[in-house]
Order: sequence, then C-alpha cells, then structure tokens
Amino acid sequence: MRKIALFIAMLLIPCVSFAALTGGNSSALSISKENKQQLMGSPVYVQIFKEERTLELYVKMGEQYQLLDSFRICNYSGGLGPKQRQGDFKSPEGFYSVQRSQLKPDSRFYKAINIGFPNAYDRAHGYEGKYLMIHGACVSVGCYAMTDTGIDEIFQYVTAALIFGQPQVQVSIYPFRMTDANMARHKYSYYNEFWKQLKPGYDYFVQTRQPPVVSVSPEGRYVVSKPLASTPVHPQLVSNYALPKAE
Repeated sequence: MRKIALFIAMLLIPCVSFAALTGGNSSALSISKENKQQLMGSPVYVQIFKEERTLELYVKMGEQYQLLDSFRICNYSGGLGPKQRQGDFKSPEGFYSVQRSQLKPDSRFYKAINIGFPNAYDRAHGYEGKYLMIHGACVSVGCYAMTDTGIDEIFQYVTAALIFGQPQVQVSIYPFRMTDANMARHKYSYYNEFWKQLKPGYDYFVQTRQPPVVSVSPEGRYVVSKPLASTPVHPQLVSNYALPKAE
C-alpha cells in the first residue's frame, strides 16, 4: 500500500524546488502554467461563491495567498442560505476545513472532497447532514459539483498541500461576494443576520490575502480573529501518505 501511495503522490507532485517562487514580492508574480505546476504542494485556500457559481483556488506565495485558478461550479442545489437539515437539498455556507481523511479519490462522483459539514457552528444550531462534498460528475443534491476536469485540478492541489504538511485546507463558502453593495442588495433576506457573521471573514481575506481565523462563540456565532504568530510547518514524507478510503 505504501508503494502504491508513493507512486500516486509522485504523479501528482513534480519533484521541483518551490524556493524561487515563494520568496520576495509574490503579489506582482504572474502565475504561468509552468509556475502553477511548481506550486504543487504549497499551502492552498478555497473560496466558494454560490450566486456567482464560482470556486476560487488560492495558493500561498511568499506571505500571501494568490489566485491560482477560478472554476465554474457546474451545479449546486437549494439556492442561497445555509444548509440546516438532512434532506433539504441545500448546499452549505460558512467556514469549513479539510483534512486528509476527507479526501475521496474513488468517489462515485468521480473524485470528492468532504468539506466537514456539520462544523461547530452547524452543530451549535442543530443543523444536520452528512457527506457534503466538492466533487465531480456535475450533479448535486446538496454538494458543490464541478466538471471532472475541474475537480481533477482542485483535488490535486488540495491533496498535495496536505501531503506536504498543511494541517488542513480552509474552505470558506459565501452566498455571494460579500461587498457592501451586495449586502445592501440582500438586506431584506431572511438570512441577512447569518450573512453578517460571514462578511468579516470575506473582508479579512480581501484586506490581508490570508485565510481568516474563525471560531464559534459560546452563543453560537462565527467570530473572526487575528491569527497567532505562525509556526513553521515541516513537510511530510510522501512515503507516509496513506490513501483515503473511498466513500
């Protein structure tokens, strides 16, 4: 099994040096196709915007996260607003995280990434549901469905980041780009008070190009706080990577 895992990881991750790309002023660096391959294994961050049907994949370059690629969401269900109960067919909104055990390379929907619903906020409010994914096959009953080509690229970068030592990949899911204008446009929505809790996370990333640090208060509200001083992450050996079980 270890030999198989090593072989697959080697296919996913070119043996290149990331040092030239992660130093200096990365905000001015254009990410070419060649550079994208060299960034495989760097930390990544995912943002999803329902209304715009867009998934954005960011990669850490230097001290900030830069947009690596933007993908059209092929399908999602249930309209705007958070998922609240099993069978409501809604796709989640909020702040989630992905660890290696949540990767499903042999999903019946081609490839899948379990986003980790319900999270602490969802559980605090009694929200229920399971197997909420970002996956391929372009069909959704509560998941975010991509084309198979799209999930291939997303899956590779998320997998590589986790193999090389990123403890978890954050996934921030918003109903729309949470600009002041869009918030005003939706101010009479039933979900407006919930969306106000998400906006600080969106604003934080716009201002800092860093994923927001999010917790849940005892009252069951999302709280965005300043991150603690970062600690070095030591890369894992590819040979230690175990293939996750299929769902």
